[in-house]
Amino acid sequence: MRLNATLLAGAALGLLTSLVLAQAPPQTPLTLITTSERRALPTTVVNGREMIALETLSGVVDITVQEDALAGGVTVTVNGRAIAVSSGQSMASVDGRLVALPAPMVRSGDQWLVPLEFIPRALAPVAGTPLDLRLASRLLVAGGAVVPRLTARIDGAGPTTHATIEIAPAAPVAALVEAGRIVIRVDADAVDLAGGTVAGAGLIGGIAVELPATIVVPFSPDAAAPRVTPSVVDGVARVTIEVPSAAAAVPAPFPVPPAAAAAAAVPALAGRAVPLDVIVIDPGHGGDDVGVRGPRGTTEKAVTLAVAEQLRTLIETRLGARVLLTRDGDRTVLIDQRTALANNSKAGLFLSLHAGGAPAEGVDGAEVLHVRLDREGENARQRAATATALPVLGGGSRAIDAVRWDLAQAPHVDRSATLAGFLDEELARRVPMGPRARRDAPLRLLMGANMPAAMVELGYLTNPEQEQLLASGPFQATLAEALYAAVLRFRSYLEGPGG
Repeated sequence: MRLNATLLAGAALGLLTSLVLAQAPPQTPLTLITTSERRALPTTVVNGREMIALETLSGVVDITVQEDALAGGVTVTVNGRAIAVSSGQSMASVDGRLVALPAPMVRSGDQWLVPLEFIPRALAPVAGTPLDLRLASRLLVAGGAVVPRLTARIDGAGPTTHATIEIAPAAPVAALVEAGRIVIRVDADAVDLAGGTVAGAGLIGGIAVELPATIVVPFSPDAAAPRVTPSVVDGVARVTIEVPSAAAAVPAPFPVPPAAAAAAAVPALAGRAVPLDVIVIDPGHGGDDVGVRGPRGTTEKAVTLAVAEQLRTLIETRLGARVLLTRDGDRTVLIDQRTALANNSKAGLFLSLHAGGAPAEGVDGAEVLHVRLDREGENARQRAATATALPVLGGGSRAIDAVRWDLAQAPHVDRSATLAGFLDEELARRVPMGPRARRDAPLRLLMGANMPAAMVELGYLTNPEQEQLLASGPFQATLAEALYAAVLRFRSYLEGPGG
């Protein structure tokens, strides 16, 4: 009789509890994110406290729920460990250790409801898989899903509107400027921007997230071309956006003296600085030529192509220059074909990417190489400084350089050395540098380039630790950012009085 009375009392208590519950759905659903799916999890607000059914959690983590009618609660078994929860107490016993909950478990119909805080406080410590509840963003990140947090701000003061987006932990990003907006794609399963959006200011219409991991930044029709600069510092990726006013970006017209106008009509001599309208990036090796292979199997041809593709995206989206790759896939390209592409395209810069190898595993770091001239090359440079005049149809003459193809680099060695200096400095700010970080050599690959040219050894694949870095997306993004910063400085140098 006592047992029946206890069961009857428990049933009556459960019925009474169900009757007094004031339930309502939350304004924003809770979203589950895993490596393979993204879906809403049903929750309910009970007497002002958001709750979730244990049955719902069984679809997130493999758990079993056993009801204990005598105790008026349940035992949740997960990963071989037990969690005891009572309907009358705001706590749970996790493997014998008591943890506090903001509200007791309640019965609603045939379901047991627990506060959302049950997930991080009781379930996550014994689940055997990561469970990250982010109430501010309404996210439950489970398993190995990569969901970096975003913080964003917009400074609308001044003629140029600035915005900064920080991504922690750092994840590779690719930025693209489309008609009226900037699209930033993050290499992650999703991104977490608390609140979902940032209100606009100045020339920027706001910052919002589109599924699954895309950041959209619209800008005003009154804006000039924006500049987007990603970087990685202390494990945090930072995207800096500058949106200038179109009116401020257009310089006021000024009169051109007749003499200057006449001079502008004269064709530029070879060897003089030209805008970087075309840039050729050369991912070293390819096809049957794998280059250096690291202890874990990472190949030089794969690393150089990955960095080259990221660098192309940065240059095209930020500088508006046309970028050509000597190979855009895993195919064999001969040495002379690489510089021939740059020469035939009238490129303003040639940058070749490689990865080093050394007999000793301890050697690591990036290195920059450019051409030095022997006596024959120096004579060729002196001849190039004095152009040869040839007659042209209709009268007059045209100045040309007469230099052997294999000495085409001779007129450009000074600017190539300047480019190498920029590359050395920008890489040193972001990545480890090698024992000979910058050096010159009579490299055949660069000697045939009729424009400023340099070669970058991105690191040493024969070093196990550096091989792991070179194979990682974030490190490749950092390398691409450093190379882009050097190209940007070189363009400014060419446009300045010293160029």
